[in-house]
Amino acid sequence: MNFAHERMQSPAPNWMAVAGLRSFPPRFVRLPGVHPMEIVRAGEKPSAKGPEAWFTGTVRVDPLFNPFDAARVQGASVTFEPSARTAWHTHPLGQTLIVTAGLGRVQREGSPVQEIRPGDVVWFAPSEKHWHGASPTTAMTHIAIQEVKDDKVVDWMEKVTDQQYGG
Repeated sequence: MNFAHERMQSPAPNWMAVAGLRSFPPRFVRLPGVHPMEIVRAGEKPSAKGPEAWFTGTVRVDPLFNPFDAARVQGASVTFEPSARTAWHTHPLGQTLIVTAGLGRVQREGSPVQEIRPGDVVWFAPSEKHWHGASPTTAMTHIAIQEVKDDKVVDWMEKVTDQQYGG
């Protein structure tokens, strides 16, 4: 079903419930059969610190897109300060990373650590155990894209040790 977004100044009217439509954030109403463009302006979504349980070092997560329907793709720009990295983890439908700045590292379980640079695109297969982060001396930013399966995008595991990281 195709829907469009229209800006609203107040919460969704009651007619949405009567028509069987889901309730969306107050600034949007989706109308059947209409396809206007949506622009989410830079700075509209706040940055967040990467949780210590999932990351080593200083990490900032800037959400880019997270659909209203939890059965679609999610994406964020993630910035890792030098030596910062994720814990080991998997994604039920895989993950794509697009490196946009800096110098980073990635590793899939059982393989050597690889260096990544701006313009590199990294694909991790579904349920492939891996980690990613910055180099020891240079920060790294990537766009992370993953799909939702059964309301889940990631399974976090143990932290990457300094020996595994190689820093």
